[in-house]
Amino acid sequence: MLVVMKHNATDQDIKRVVDVVGDMGYEARPIPGGQRTAVGILGNDGRVDSARLEGMEGVLEVIPVTHPYKQVSREWREENTVVALANGTKVGGSDVVVMAGPCAVENESQIMDIAHQMRDLGATVLRGGAFKPRTSPYSFQGLGLRGLELLAKAREASGLAIVTEALDPEGAEAVADFADVVQIGARNMQNYALLRRAGRLGKPVLLKRGMSATIDELLLAAEYILAEGNEKVILCERGVRSFDTHTRNLLDLTAIPVVKALSHLPIIADPSHGTGLRAKVTPMARAAVAAGADGIIVEVHPDPARALSDGAQSLYPEQFAELMEQIRVIARAIGREVAAPLPAVAQG
Repeated sequence: MLVVMKHNATDQDIKRVVDVVGDMGYEARPIPGGQRTAVGILGNDGRVDSARLEGMEGVLEVIPVTHPYKQVSREWREENTVVALANGTKVGGSDVVVMAGPCAVENESQIMDIAHQMRDLGATVLRGGAFKPRTSPYSFQGLGLRGLELLAKAREASGLAIVTEALDPEGAEAVADFADVVQIGARNMQNYALLRRAGRLGKPVLLKRGMSATIDELLLAAEYILAEGNEKVILCERGVRSFDTHTRNLLDLTAIPVVKALSHLPIIADPSHGTGLRAKVTPMARAAVAAGADGIIVEVHPDPARALSDGAQSLYPEQFAELMEQIRVIARAIGREVAAPLPAVAQG
């Protein structure tokens, strides 16, 4: 529920509303706006006595929030959230942000070379897994801490921001020490202990939709992070399970405009995991940009046939270069731009 204050409401008026909400057994959180302040009510069970609030001095109206989530909703915040990364990349603004790189960090030369290529081709964020949750326990599980160290080295050399996945609450601390964005993968979307820990880390979080999750469940997972005080959340549509076997998953591009209508949080698309097939990645990335995605995250590998993870869905660098040219045209057609390439990093 939101208590919308009048434009001339005083600080004392707002404090009285906060105090009354507290007396009713709920948490009140003022939300300053450009012209007026609203007071969000957290922890309510839908039985708040709105009449008690409506008659208070300085109150304009009381708006019920019907969604099960609160802080991620458009009712809570009308303007878009823009998540700023350490290298100047902004996710959720007018630019379309491109995150690219290998599924997994395999060795130093691989991640350093691909980082330079991705920067030169226009990506501003490097993706790469140091910890890999794999369906089979016998598949490559990542380099762990060494992978994080190599990602940090690649960032220093390229200027790219780093996004990589945390698998558990304890590992999230280590990931946050090295990465610019902590990724919570599809398998962990409803790992509530991990979500809460991510909310307390203070780092931007990339939250991927679970393989069988509804949009409401995705937004509720994000609510866990915001409830811990971290508003720097980027949502990701990465495909849901389907009955069809022609692609790895069903990339639900409808989720992009739906989420944008329901939430102020930015949303990007992952056409690599969404399709699982290299030939389908480029067309679905183009479609995601056209649908209004705030960015894409794409797997690129110098030699996909020899990749230790997800080679079948990884683009060759030359294919990625073509994709970048195509999405620039699409972004301009809808009044946006692909985020400007980063300047070259001076080599010492």
